[in-house]
Amino acid sequence: MAADNIVEKKEPERLPVWACIPLFIVVFFVCMGLYGILAQGFLSLVLGVEARHPGMVGYILLEGGMLLAVLTAAVIMLRLERRPFSDLGLSVKGHAKGLWYGFLMAVLLYLVGFGLSLVMGEVEVSGFQFRPLDLLGALLFFGLVALFEEILMRGYILGHLLHTRLNKFLSLFISAALFAFLHIFNPEIAFLPMINLVLAGMLLGASYLYTRNLCFPLSLHFFWNWIQGPVLGYQVSGNNFMSTMLKLHMPEENVLNGGAFGFEGSLICTVLMIVCTILIVWWGEKRKTISLETPQSC
Repeated sequence: MAADNIVEKKEPERLPVWACIPLFIVVFFVCMGLYGILAQGFLSLVLGVEARHPGMVGYILLEGGMLLAVLTAAVIMLRLERRPFSDLGLSVKGHAKGLWYGFLMAVLLYLVGFGLSLVMGEVEVSGFQFRPLDLLGALLFFGLVALFEEILMRGYILGHLLHTRLNKFLSLFISAALFAFLHIFNPEIAFLPMINLVLAGMLLGASYLYTRNLCFPLSLHFFWNWIQGPVLGYQVSGNNFMSTMLKLHMPEENVLNGGAFGFEGSLICTVLMIVCTILIVWWGEKRKTISLETPQSC
C-alpha cells in the first residue's frame, strides 16, 4: 500500500480532567438519590413506623447507600474515561503495610492528643461502659464512612487532580478543601473545626501523592473516627451517633478540647495533624516511588 494512501487515525477526543470531576459529582448525587429512596423504602417495609428513628441500622444503611453510589459513579466515569478500576487505588497487594501504619498513626495521635488533654485538665473521664454490639456496629459504620469518603475525595477527585498540570501540593489542598466542604452542615461547625477538616484532608491525602493507594488513608480515617467516638467518647465531627466506652466531661468547652465538635475542633489536633502531615511528606519526598505523566484529559 502506498504511503500516501495511509490515513492516520486520530485519537478520539476525551473529556478534560476539569470536566470529569463535576460530571462525576453529578452522577454520584443522582445515584445517591436513587439508592437513598431504595434504602428508605426498605426501612419502611421492615421497620414500619419505627423507620423514622432507625438508629444504628439506619446510619449503616445510609452510609452503605452512599458507598454504593460513589462506587457506581466511579465505575461509570472510569468506563467513559477508558481507565481501569484499579486507578482508584484500592489494591491491597504490595500496600498491606499501609493498613498497619494507618492504625499505628491513629493510635499515636490519640495517645498524644487525648493524653495531653487529660494532663492539662481539658477533659475528664466520668464513666466507663463496655457494650460489644455497639462497638461492632460502630466498627461497621465507620468502616463504610472511611471507604465512602476516601474513594470520593482521594481515590477519584485527588487522583484526577494529580493528572493535571497543577502542583501536587495545590491538588492536595484543593481536595482537602472539598473534603472540609463535605462537612459544612455538620453540627457545631465553626472556623477552627473547618480549618482542622482541611488539615485532616491534607493528612489523609498526603501519602496518596506518593503511593496512589488508599490503604494508609483508609486505615487512618477508619481508626481515627472509631477511636475518637465509640472508644474515647468524643463527638465525631460534631456528631454523636452511639454509646461510647468512655464518658467524657469537659470542665469548659474551648479550643483546647474541641468542645461540642469533638477532638477535631481542638488546637491540640491542629498541631498534631500539621506535624504528621509534614512527616508523611518528608517520607514521601525521600522515597519518590511514583513517576507519572500529567495528561490533560481523562
